[in-house]
Amino acid sequence: EEEPYPVFYLMHGGWSNETTYLGTPDEPNEFKNVLDHGIADGKIRPMIVVCPTYNNTSPEDSANYSLALRLTENYHNELINDLIPAVEGTYHTYAQDTSLDGLRASRDYRAFCGFSMGSVATWRTFQYCLDYFRYFMPSSGSLTTDGEYMAELVRESGRGWNDFFIFAASGTEDFSYCSFKDQIEAMADTDGFRYADNEREGNLYFLEQEGGIHSGEYAMEYFYNGLRWIWQ
Repeated sequence: EEEPYPVFYLMHGGWSNETTYLGTPDEPNEFKNVLDHGIADGKIRPMIVVCPTYNNTSPEDSANYSLALRLTENYHNELINDLIPAVEGTYHTYAQDTSLDGLRASRDYRAFCGFSMGSVATWRTFQYCLDYFRYFMPSSGSLTTDGEYMAELVRESGRGWNDFFIFAASGTEDFSYCSFKDQIEAMADTDGFRYADNEREGNLYFLEQEGGIHSGEYAMEYFYNGLRWIWQ
């Protein structure tokens, strides 16, 4: 109760749900063990991990690609107005209160991450919620190849280059690799982003896994590497 914790929001991808990465208390998945060992070994900072879902009550959320895109684009409303207040009004985080001002003031200790369609949700969170998150970890799921559009989001937010960091990752054999890399390179060519492998010099880094495919195993590698990097 005396220790505040940063919060890591980890969104699933298509054909998945909120139990995909951590499992359940009775049947934990392997990434839960990865987190436990990483924290115990001092490689990952102790944190609260929240696994939300953009799914609604329809069984078509994943099979219907356009529906999934619409759900991820709208998800920021639920995230800011419902989920974050529910989590951070219950547990000891850096948010002094769950008003919008309180969430803005604690943004340095909040991250959003996702793989595949969860990566699209991460980009949408960057688009709509830059005031409430400092760290973003998208992997293997692109939003646009228009770098100027992404840079304009930064300018409209009024945030400086050193007010956020994007830790991006994908595998070279991933079917989404080319479009994802195109987006990162387009962003790096604008004045809104500075490409660097550290937060002191930039706000955008791209980790490429040679031979990595579009799978949960590689997604866990990207999450693990990103978590070793942020809040250190």
